[in-house]
Amino acid sequence: MRLNLAPVCRPQQWKPLLMGGTARRSYAFQSGSLNFEVFNRRAKWLQKERAAANVEGGRQADYLKDEVAMRVCERLLDVKRQFPRVLDLGANSCNIARALLRPNPDPESEPPVTDPLATKITELVAAESSHSLLHRDHDHPSLSTTHVPDFKLTRHVLEHDELLPFEPDSFDMVLSSMSMHWINDLPGVLSQINSVLKPDYPFIGAMLGGDTLYELRTSLQLAEQERKGGISPHVSPLADVRDVGGLLQRTGFKMLTVDVEDIVVDYPDMFALMQDLQAMGEGNAVLGREMGPIGRDVLLAGDAIYRALHGNEDGSIPATFRIIHMIGWKESPHQAQPLRRGSGQASLKDLLEGQ
Repeated sequence: MRLNLAPVCRPQQWKPLLMGGTARRSYAFQSGSLNFEVFNRRAKWLQKERAAANVEGGRQADYLKDEVAMRVCERLLDVKRQFPRVLDLGANSCNIARALLRPNPDPESEPPVTDPLATKITELVAAESSHSLLHRDHDHPSLSTTHVPDFKLTRHVLEHDELLPFEPDSFDMVLSSMSMHWINDLPGVLSQINSVLKPDYPFIGAMLGGDTLYELRTSLQLAEQERKGGISPHVSPLADVRDVGGLLQRTGFKMLTVDVEDIVVDYPDMFALMQDLQAMGEGNAVLGREMGPIGRDVLLAGDAIYRALHGNEDGSIPATFRIIHMIGWKESPHQAQPLRRGSGQASLKDLLEGQ
């Protein structure tokens, strides 16, 4: 997917905003442990609060989160069930709710699906640590439920975004879009998600990972090496797709599906990209990061290097967002189980030779 976008606005100073790269994040499986921290939770909360204060800018910069939320919700088209109570973990500005309420979610199918996906859900609990971001669009038409009268949106402000204050077996589905890449204890949070789910119900999520924003990362690194003789730690570690499948399995999920897709967005220049990241609340929040704005000389050099290495023919620059999609089901004795090894009645060899 490729999008052409104009910048939201131009800042006077640029702080470190790089949030992705090839730095791979490894996980030691310690469910429920909050001792190991990579990200500054308060810094991330402040970034979200500031982003929410810029209402119009934040709405314009929501294009990526809205797009990923729609792709997460589209997976419900293949699940022929009703979900009375659903948790949206890390709801941001209720992007999942907006996607569920969208009419005509799959008009090209046969027959077309015209009813909003919210008709599958009775109550959606949108849980988010930032009160301002969660309530930013409380009166926006995109979150109106008048056309789905049986759908209820409940907002819940989390005191701690890595501790779920919900009873076990209390949700029929858990959704999460574009928030779990900021979790310190990802194994612990996945274990809690598994706990709050009812048996034989799914967790469907999407997060940034892998080589997200590798163009920006390499350009700034080369610019800093040239102008300062060294590299500052602007890169946040992101999970690799190989890690995610293993974590889901080790935290008790069954019937796993993990896949990756790249969304490439075109920007006029590097400054427009960085400003949109700031408006999204996606600034760098790594503990021990360099504080203060990036120098003007480094930024100008970075923009020139970005264009030289990655620029498009029309003068714009691409930014790659790698999305890791995941689906896991809570274990239940009623789920389909593989047959005992050696119990097959047909030979695969005979089937293939008979073709």
